[in-house]
Amino acid sequence: MTDKTPGKSHRPAPVLTHPDDVPLLTALTALADPVRIQLVRTLAEHPDWSLSCSNFDVPVGRAAKSHHFSVLRAAGLVEQRDDGPKRLNRLRREEFDARFPGLLDLTLRDDEVS
Repeated sequence: MTDKTPGKSHRPAPVLTHPDDVPLLTALTALADPVRIQLVRTLAEHPDWSLSCSNFDVPVGRAAKSHHFSVLRAAGLVEQRDDGPKRLNRLRREEFDARFPGLLDLTLRDDEVS
């Protein structure tokens, strides 16, 4: 029987990976994609749980965006929770920094030359 409780989502809760369980290569691979870097940078600029997946302006479709969030979750970078029909996001900065000191700071640094 399906749970019809108000505020509950019809989809399964996202699987979360703690950064302590993430190999370095997984973290580096997650941060090697420009779309994922853009997602992480956008999250870093906003308070926890303030952005749903639809709030991100990236040059990919919904399915690809979902895949990118899945990669970020598997790397321990992003935590997601459902709030009705919305999936809210949080950058797991403190936990990720404890596992990979300085890596997120390098990712968030805007040192690209125009």
